[in-house]
Amino acid sequence: MDTFSKAERSRIMASVKAKGNKSTELKFLSILKANDVIGWRRNYPLVGRPDFVFPKLRVAVFIDGCFWHGCLQHCRMPSSNKDYWYTKIDKNIQRDKKISKELKNKNWKVIRVWEHEIKSGTVKRKIGIIKKLHNRISMGGPPLSTPPRQAGPHRAVPKARRNNWGERFNVAP
Repeated sequence: MDTFSKAERSRIMASVKAKGNKSTELKFLSILKANDVIGWRRNYPLVGRPDFVFPKLRVAVFIDGCFWHGCLQHCRMPSSNKDYWYTKIDKNIQRDKKISKELKNKNWKVIRVWEHEIKSGTVKRKIGIIKKLHNRISMGGPPLSTPPRQAGPHRAVPKARRNNWGERFNVAP
C-alpha cells in the first residue's frame, strides 16, 4: 500500500523532470568538473538524446534513474496500477537497448550511469573510462574503431517476475 494519497502521489510523480535533475545529471556534471574531465556537451543532437556527449571521443553518456529505467537493485514498482507501470518501465528498457545498439552500430561508445552509482560514488570507474579515451585521443591515438561491449548490471524485466500465483512482484527487498 502506498504511504501517500493518490493526489499526493500524482503531485510527486508530476514533479519529476526529465532534464536537470539535481540528484543525477547535475551531480554527474559536478563529478566531471571535479575530475577535470573536459570535452563534454549537453543537448547534443544525437540519437536517443544522451545526457552528456563527448563528440571527439564518440562517447554518449546516459544517466538512468533507477525507477524509470528498471534498475534491478532499486526499482520498486508502485502497488497501484501495476500493469501500467510494468508496461511503462519495460518500454523504457526496450527503448534504451534499441538506442544503445543503434549508437554502437554507428561506432559510438555508450556509457549508462545508474542514479545509485552517482549517489554512492561508484561512478568513478566510468569516469576513468572517459579519461582513458580522452588520453588516447590527445596522444594521437585513433577514436574507437569497434564499439566495445557495454559492461554493467542488466536491467530488470518486470514481466518475467511472478510468484507461484502468477502475481508480479519485485525480487529486490
